[in-house]
Amino acid sequence: MKKDRSEIKEVRERLLKLKNEIDRHRHAYHVLDNPIVSDAVFDSLQKELVNLEKQFPVLMAPDSPSQRAGGKPLKEFKKVRHESPMISLDDAFSEGEMHDWFLRLENFLKKKVKPEFYCELKIDGLAIELIYKNGVFVQGSTRGDGVIGEDVTENLRTIEAIPLKIESANPKRPVPARLVVRGEVFITRKEFERINREQEKKDGKLYANPRNIAAGSIRQLDPKVTAARKLDSFQYSIISDLGQTKHEEEHDILLSFGFKINPNNKLAHSLSEVFEFRDYWVKHRERIPYEIDGTVIVANDNTIFKAGGVAGRAPRAAIAYKFSPKEAETIVEEIKVQVGRTGALTPVAVMRPVSVGGITITHATLHNFDEIERLGLKIGDTVVISRAGDVIPQVIKVLKNLRTGKEKVFRVPGKCPVDDSKVVREGAIYHCSNPRCGARHREQLYHFVARKAFDIRGLGGKIIDRFLDEGLIVDAADIFSLEAGDIKVLERFGEKSAENIVREIGEKKKITLAKFIYSLGILNVGEETAINLARQFPTSSISEFTRKYPDFSKEDLEEVRDIGPKVSASIHEWFHEPRNVELLRKLDKAGVKIIKEHRAEAAQKFNGKTFVLTGSLFEMSRDEAKENIRALGGEISESISLKTSYVVVGENPGSKYEKAKELGVRILNEKEFLKLIS
Repeated sequence: MKKDRSEIKEVRERLLKLKNEIDRHRHAYHVLDNPIVSDAVFDSLQKELVNLEKQFPVLMAPDSPSQRAGGKPLKEFKKVRHESPMISLDDAFSEGEMHDWFLRLENFLKKKVKPEFYCELKIDGLAIELIYKNGVFVQGSTRGDGVIGEDVTENLRTIEAIPLKIESANPKRPVPARLVVRGEVFITRKEFERINREQEKKDGKLYANPRNIAAGSIRQLDPKVTAARKLDSFQYSIISDLGQTKHEEEHDILLSFGFKINPNNKLAHSLSEVFEFRDYWVKHRERIPYEIDGTVIVANDNTIFKAGGVAGRAPRAAIAYKFSPKEAETIVEEIKVQVGRTGALTPVAVMRPVSVGGITITHATLHNFDEIERLGLKIGDTVVISRAGDVIPQVIKVLKNLRTGKEKVFRVPGKCPVDDSKVVREGAIYHCSNPRCGARHREQLYHFVARKAFDIRGLGGKIIDRFLDEGLIVDAADIFSLEAGDIKVLERFGEKSAENIVREIGEKKKITLAKFIYSLGILNVGEETAINLARQFPTSSISEFTRKYPDFSKEDLEEVRDIGPKVSASIHEWFHEPRNVELLRKLDKAGVKIIKEHRAEAAQKFNGKTFVLTGSLFEMSRDEAKENIRALGGEISESISLKTSYVVVGENPGSKYEKAKELGVRILNEKEFLKLIS
């Protein structure tokens, strides 16, 4: 209960912070026409707020931004009350969210709904309402706050795409005495660039995007300025009741009345067709002369649309299925320090997973420690992540207004996180003072993923190097937290290769105790010693392993076959190093599991037998020979003694061969060995 209260308190505080921040940006965007952040960041903030309100509806404030549609009307314009509220739409960014939306609609209506949708391009413009009396345009207004807008009739008259008088091309569908329609005013990319060039010549303020120009132009007090901007417009819905039963029909009626409608809109008979429509325009958006930021999906049946009603500020039966944003907000949960191949230290932001540009991101390099200071970044901050084009995501801004007071200042480490050597600064770069540190750290990671350890075959040396240099991994445990999105933003990594690597990593989370011990790279602990340790001190989980092994004394360890004072000292020291204990904790948290090694009891013909191998074998590798011996219950030793059962001799044997003859140990050539194991 205490934890629940604590969580509710944190959510309530977060909602208040989000509300204030969204209101601030909304005022700047809708009222002042002077946005502070990009549309993508604004949408991201609003989406977080809406999601939290859905999880904790009791915490939704009456004045929540989720209940508003636009901004307050400007004082300079006459106020206009809309025929019905001009509500806005909820957003979806993935197929999963679209399936959830449709399921919510069916649950609300308590019945199955025919999956028929009208798909429209979501133009980055300004919503308007137009009123015609006896076919003559008499009034035009902006959305405003959704209930009351601004009368911008004279400015809208200057737009060629908006007819001043309408007539019907269909004798069976005459123009009604009063007609209310809605649409969008926008500006083409070409016109946007022309206007900004003119602004630049006059040393004027450059517009951030075409939507800002469209909004600013419609709100000009002088219609001549609006006319000079060459605005365009599409109409997309009819508010008046003309007996229309389908949303698709409304577009046909609008066209017959002489309105300009978007020719790229399309009817879809399933969500799969909706996805195809959206995905097509993700790839082909540059073919059209205006900006779009997604699609609008509407239940085509108007009966369904009306029955769905409104939830908060948005209709239940329509949604904006948007393109993946190039910017989004998230929270920096940790700042790690990565040691590269040269020993250079690089700070890396570990973030709450966020979708940017269609991929899920969990890591972002901060380049150097000066960048943290420049951004004013603290651990726990809400930040803006940007991914322009296909470049690696970057933290570009800290939203300081969302701070709770619990954020922590990051300190540059005085000691290297890999080997505790002193950290030194050279210009803007911090280095480990041990010149071998970076290379040694890299070798440890190579060892960790090698075939005898975790056997992650998709991670070769070059890929490990790249992940280190880009800050995706700081230690071995970070390998298991990689997302495909973290990888495919890197140059020369495609979506398929990224997914293959992540899948391979996921499949290798289960490992035998012997291989796990070997993977840790403990000094003087080779494959055979790891096997002997696992047999002498078996454990079933990493948490048990972490508790159990540090308690073994050097004397306990020396009771294990082939472990003497030197090896026991290495093992004892490794388990009493705090960063190694932390690595084990992280591996456990990442979901790495220790599994039991199954050995068929009926096939233990070498039980109690010890083998030593020397020289090169032809029919199989020495590793394969060892695996065969172990599978039959035998043990491998690196040294020969009177307790050795067999010495397997290949080509060019070393001193072990002479030692075996001296001690009278049975010697097998490769042919004899193969016969023995068959």
